[in-house]
Amino acid sequence: MQILKGRVVVKRRCQWLLTGVFVAVGIQVVAAEPPPNIIVVMADDVGYEALGVYGGESYETPHLDALANSGLRGMHCYSMPVCHPTRIAFMTGQYPRHVNNPKWGSFPRVLEKKTIAQSMQQAGYRTVVTGKWQLALLKEDLQQPHRMGFDEYCVFGWHEGPRYHDPMIYENGEVNEAAREQFGPDVYREYLEQFVLADREKPFFAFYSMALCHDVTDDLDEPVPYSASGQYLTYKEMALEMDRQMGLLVKFLEAHDLRENTVLIFTTDNGTAARSCSHFENGKYIKPPVFHVFKGKRLQGGKGKLDDTGTRVPLIVSWPGTVKPGVVSNALVDMSDFYATCVELARGELPAGLDSLSFVPALSGQPVSRKWAYAEHGGKFWVRDQHYKMYDSGRFVVVSEESPGVETVLKGPLNNEATAAQRLLEQAVEHLTN
Repeated sequence: MQILKGRVVVKRRCQWLLTGVFVAVGIQVVAAEPPPNIIVVMADDVGYEALGVYGGESYETPHLDALANSGLRGMHCYSMPVCHPTRIAFMTGQYPRHVNNPKWGSFPRVLEKKTIAQSMQQAGYRTVVTGKWQLALLKEDLQQPHRMGFDEYCVFGWHEGPRYHDPMIYENGEVNEAAREQFGPDVYREYLEQFVLADREKPFFAFYSMALCHDVTDDLDEPVPYSASGQYLTYKEMALEMDRQMGLLVKFLEAHDLRENTVLIFTTDNGTAARSCSHFENGKYIKPPVFHVFKGKRLQGGKGKLDDTGTRVPLIVSWPGTVKPGVVSNALVDMSDFYATCVELARGELPAGLDSLSFVPALSGQPVSRKWAYAEHGGKFWVRDQHYKMYDSGRFVVVSEESPGVETVLKGPLNNEATAAQRLLEQAVEHLTN
């Protein structure tokens, strides 16, 4: 199968599992050119409905819209409803339930040698993470990112200090005091850019884990500093800043002739926040609700929910000269899949036993092997295809495409399509619970 025109030829043999998933059991990659650089951008608290290119009408996102139009826009990418389990799946290529559901804000040492960054290092890549970490309190373990496969890191002190104004930023085991005079999102992006330029001989893998658009940390001893407006950044201001940062990153890649040999992937860790801090008053943070307009309908963010407002997220893949512009993909993707995808692009070796399935075929319009996506939260989970969803309780629903969050329980006689979906998803639930 010709997967990436002029770049990579991939030959596969597949076998069908009872779970309804094709799994690649033999992959041969013949390279015509050096492997590409890879940047995975994961924004924070941004549902797919927030971006203009997906139908969002409340925030201007011209740079992200242009990025989507320059390559692939995925319509069915699913995260966990909250950030930590999403990052567990991203880092390990496994669902949290398959790695003993790590405690919030932690990452088990036994898994540290089996991460996406470790696999990318083994494939010959330089590796860096910038922005949000969230897998430990770094003041207690400054070497964790290095042990997990990142050559360098520049991240804010999660639940230790501010992330935007007067930010507390760790760089490779030390607090960057000079960064306190800067705007956090600028620091994270600029560090990534400096890392890229430091060595042009080897390919790089960058996990740009954006602080945006999560509101300020609300559990510190002292209230976090305000922006110049005298309040915290509104959700709209953060969304506009997220788009600005992406525009600056693309401009940097273009200026250094890196666009055509860099795969730029954008996604987010969960749905849009339901509320966002505006200011601190009488000893507590005030959090107004976050509403926006999607396809003419007013919608509140659904972070934390297992419906589409909490779990359906954008997926943009831009690789000029390889991925055709304007591709709209209905391929199923979940958060475990970035691992296998990046390793395949890097022509590396994928560890056995992962839930991760590569979506590289989708980049050229070919079918992917994933037949159902997965999300979990609060001891519950679901599996789904593009239209139907089954919860671990057995509840079977059809999901509204036009009204995010609306699900209709299906009972009684089903048509052929729904019957086939029900059988497939029942098998998936059985596989996950046995």
